Amino acid sequence: MKILLAEDDPKVASFITNGLSENGHSVDHVTDGREALTYCLYNSCDLAILDRMMPGMDGLSVVRALRAARNQTPVLFLTALADVSDRVEGLAAGADDYLVKPFHFSELLARVVALSRRHKDSPEAPVLIVHDLSLDLLARTARRQGQVIELQSKEFALLEVLMRNAGRVVTRTMLLEQVWNFNFEPNTTVVETHVSRLRAKIDKPFDLPLIHTVRSTGYSMHGPR
Repeated sequence: MKILLAEDDPKVASFITNGLSENGHSVDHVTDGREALTYCLYNSCDLAILDRMMPGMDGLSVVRALRAARNQTPVLFLTALADVSDRVEGLAAGADDYLVKPFHFSELLARVVALSRRHKDSPEAPVLIVHDLSLDLLARTARRQGQVIELQSKEFALLEVLMRNAGRVVTRTMLLEQVWNFNFEPNTTVVETHVSRLRAKIDKPFDLPLIHTVRSTGYSMHGPR
């Protein structure tokens, strides 16, 4: 899943981002409520995790603005405001779930999975398709020509980024940022290693390659042209 995290505490944000990434999710992090609203309005994501007390715009205002714009991105409030009235106010504003800090990461992960299942049958259920390859972001399954392809968590996240950007060049730096949350690691070969493993699973067993190297730049995913 592609998840937006709006959290202004750097330690909490790092803890959540690392945990979700280790479980195969792609996380984009912002620290301001206005950034969160702009992101959800102009980018596609499967879930937004919002703090209620943020600079720029509070979480309640973000959710109300999203729902007023008919944006149905699932929202999970993660906040220190723990009174029953706070929970009721958050859900009434349009949030889908509410979790109080401090929290156990296992519970946060379980709620993320539950929200995924809840929205699985909606008209916007996220299934990415490139040629004869499909990636179900909720069931976390990949299929090519009807065959199930077993992927490790980072392979799944890498494939998701490539398929979301099908037909466009995805740079090595973009992959490091979105899959591994590295800002700049010039000497690492983690991207090349994982792309090679991914190709062995989704390209080599089939006649037509879908992952193409763009020399000195990165990769592009597309079918026949």
